[in-house]
Amino acid sequence: MPELPEVEIRRQYLEASALHQPIRHIEVEDKKLLTTEYSTLLAKLEGRQFTGTRRVGKNLFVLTDDPEVIVRMHFGMTGDLEYYHSSLDRPRFARIVFEFEGGFNLGFLCPRKFERVGLVSDIDAFLKEKKIAPDGLDITRDQLADKLRRKKALIKPVLLDQSIVAGLGNWIVDEVLFQAYVHPEQRADTLTDEQITQIHVAIRLVLETAIRYEAMYRDFPKNFLIHVREWDNSPYDDLEAHKFCPRCKTRIERSVVGGRTTFFCPKEQELP
Repeated sequence: MPELPEVEIRRQYLEASALHQPIRHIEVEDKKLLTTEYSTLLAKLEGRQFTGTRRVGKNLFVLTDDPEVIVRMHFGMTGDLEYYHSSLDRPRFARIVFEFEGGFNLGFLCPRKFERVGLVSDIDAFLKEKKIAPDGLDITRDQLADKLRRKKALIKPVLLDQSIVAGLGNWIVDEVLFQAYVHPEQRADTLTDEQITQIHVAIRLVLETAIRYEAMYRDFPKNFLIHVREWDNSPYDDLEAHKFCPRCKTRIERSVVGGRTTFFCPKEQELP
């Protein structure tokens, strides 16, 4: 599913293509994808323009020229955006289409129909109501430390909790813990100050790397754990190399932590 880096890439794409164009109409193929009534969506958005964006975790908020009319997009499992001219065929799975007066459209692609679009009037109020924590790229070291020290659960599921830090998905947490040398089954409240600092630094490293490489996993540096997942063609000449720790060459272990498939190095991520 689209994780924080993919949603950030979609945010940048929308800003580069679809701002400052009056919305002529909104075509919705399946109204079950809306979290706001269709009639309300039309009444609030027709004639308005997108003016900017804000992303928090996996939520993309699109601002308009009315400060209290904000579009929230959630990309579910496979959601995406496509900007195209109205003279062209509608992209496959573009079940929600924002039609602009200048002749261009922004399609919200919903292949599996887990995606959602709706309106909010206040982003911060929405985040508070939904208990969504600060974004992974915005959370401070002290904010993270305060949240982690309150949790007696294993660190991996704690970092996956969107009320702790927003936007960290399964592979991202595995990578963060690998880069921070922390075992995924260490209890959050037992982390040392140094470990918390390492986790905070690793969160930024992993997210910024993923955004820089536009979430093309095979292009990530070879010292990243993600290559063990075999999502893309391995960047290694030796196809067996990705099964071993890129730092110490120990075979990477696979387990289930908090109900999620987990990869870690048993030598460099020792359990205290």
